[in-house]
Amino acid sequence: MKTLWFCILMDVIGLASYLLPAFGEWTDIVWAPVSAILFYKTFGGKTGQVGAFINLLEEIIPFTDLLPTFTIAYFYDKQKEKEYLNKQTSLSGT
Repeated sequence: MKTLWFCILMDVIGLASYLLPAFGEWTDIVWAPVSAILFYKTFGGKTGQVGAFINLLEEIIPFTDLLPTFTIAYFYDKQKEKEYLNKQTSLSGT
């Protein structure tokens, strides 16, 4: 279920901890592993593995939740797909 809206929603949920000053960072202890698992299941492969690790760190280290890892990965994945399709098109046209 890799859509831009899903990725934005996951990043917004990660940012929600800022709505609860002081207590909010403690919610990241629960959200960080959940977010990392969702990240891996969403993107899979090497992107999912590396991204899930980065996502876990970004969520669990206090005050670093500002990085929209899901959304960045979405656009990275779309660019990879586009490059792959362009490569396939150029190979079949030869």
